[in-house]
Amino acid sequence: MRLAGPLRIAALVVTVGLTWIAVSILLGGPGSGFPRIQQLFASPESSATAEPRARKYKCGLPQPCPDEHLAFRMVSGAANVIGPKICLEDKMLMSSVKDNVGRGLNIALVNDVNDLLKFIRPLHEGTLVFVASYDDPATKMNEETRRLFGELGSRNAKELAFRDSWVFVGAKGVHNKSPFEQHVKNSKHTNKYEGWPEALEMAGCIPRRGPAS
Repeated sequence: MRLAGPLRIAALVVTVGLTWIAVSILLGGPGSGFPRIQQLFASPESSATAEPRARKYKCGLPQPCPDEHLAFRMVSGAANVIGPKICLEDKMLMSSVKDNVGRGLNIALVNDVNDLLKFIRPLHEGTLVFVASYDDPATKMNEETRRLFGELGSRNAKELAFRDSWVFVGAKGVHNKSPFEQHVKNSKHTNKYEGWPEALEMAGCIPRRGPAS
């Protein structure tokens, strides 16, 4: 019975020691290698290492454009369901949300041949022209409109056919073909949608063009 007192003291010391060790581990003591107690109750999102978000520039470009260049991004329509988008210098010029797009060629919502010719004939030197197709860009184009788009720098305007997808940026007065053009043919063997090819997306930086002297 004389050992009861010392045993109680020893048991108390051991209990206190184990408690201190457990608390030290949970609180992330030096060299413990265990997570802190706060981390045990943290959400997966907060406990995971947060990766820095990639910075986006004008029109969602991954890098800023050089001086004297304009940032742009354009997406053709998807089938006859989703309308095209045209963004210039972080301003959305055309989109379904703005309710200013239509089926055909989206330049300024002009689809009729005569109106289209009236629109692109009088362009001034240096004027940039953004075109995004929606549903069918070719049905209302004639030989003159194809030729005029060719003079604006297009390689593919003369080949556009029923329900092709097409995005193009050209300019009045260019002497070479534009590097800003994409074209996908409507083909039942390769179409992404039933009756239509995939939507096209193009983005980049366009040099500013001033009026010809």
